[in-house]
Amino acid sequence: MEILSTSQVSGDIVRMNSIYENHITDTKRSSAKGEKVASSFAEMFNKAIGEVNDLENKSTALATQLAVDPESVDIHDVQIAAEEAEMAVLFTKNIVDKAIRAYKEILNLR
Repeated sequence: MEILSTSQVSGDIVRMNSIYENHITDTKRSSAKGEKVASSFAEMFNKAIGEVNDLENKSTALATQLAVDPESVDIHDVQIAAEEAEMAVLFTKNIVDKAIRAYKEILNLR
């Protein structure tokens, strides 16, 4: 059993050692406050919207290529791209609807 030094313990707060870089540590958690959280959420949301847009563009490009030169593209690839884009749009719409519903519920709490 390892005994912690006084530099590792402050009251009921104990610093956790992380083995892997992907683990959450207290330094990462404490650095995300206020504006950083809002900006990181906005960046994440904009990135997700961009990925949905890219899927839509890929689907449209494959469908156009199928119409212009049917031999250059496989119909299965076109169908898969179309379904991926449709699912991404539906998931995005669902998330936006839930966010709007949650915002309205917060406004009604007053």
